[in-house]
Amino acid sequence: MNKIIFGDNLEALKTIETGSVNVSYSDIPYGTGKVQKRGNIEYNDPSENYKEFIYPRIEEVYRVLAKDGSFFLHADYRWIHYLKVWCDEIFGRENFINEIIWSYDYGGRSKVKWPAKHDNILFYAKNHKKYTFRYDQIDRIPYLAPGLVGPEKASKGKTLTDVWQNTIVPTMSKENLHYPTQKPLAILNRIIKVHSYENDLILDWCAGSGSLGEAAGNFNRSFIMIDNNPSAIEIMEKRLAKFNPEIIKI
Repeated sequence: MNKIIFGDNLEALKTIETGSVNVSYSDIPYGTGKVQKRGNIEYNDPSENYKEFIYPRIEEVYRVLAKDGSFFLHADYRWIHYLKVWCDEIFGRENFINEIIWSYDYGGRSKVKWPAKHDNILFYAKNHKKYTFRYDQIDRIPYLAPGLVGPEKASKGKTLTDVWQNTIVPTMSKENLHYPTQKPLAILNRIIKVHSYENDLILDWCAGSGSLGEAAGNFNRSFIMIDNNPSAIEIMEKRLAKFNPEIIKI
């Protein structure tokens, strides 16, 4: 079932069977209007006609999601409020479950405003009355005041909230593939563990370096990765080779 699709993601999404995907997560273009670059790898991040680009793709993802499927859209402060409105239109406001805040501490500090050090992840269910949420798989973190909860609770730690504090991919780590906007496996592992089961199908329609594919494969899920950047496809072919994906060009 594992696939890496090279081509326009809207056309690629149209080839996926209706209702077949259990979890869709994508770290979408942020609409900066800039070229994202690291080393010899770069891609354009569109800002003009942003709605015309994003909206039909979300509609296609809605179509391919299973009846109990989950949808995650990763963006930042530039467009997140508009994206919430558009997702409400497509999924229905009642199917909005969470806005997860990924908080990190890296980079420069503005002296004219509060530094922007978080991303937003919108979480929708295809059906808010039936979706996968495996509470027992949630990561636990230390209590800030362990003396207030007693030794037993303190030893177990507490479950996460909708604010996730996690570093970016460290510059010198083995995980770092030097791909612009690469997201840490720790974030994606969490989504895979809590929101899916073994053999479920996981989709990333802006796959980049393939981090979601690695997380899915490591937890015995199938995956479909889509990107139109040749550098991304080259990286994913190497990174995900152990999962024997089919490479498809459209």
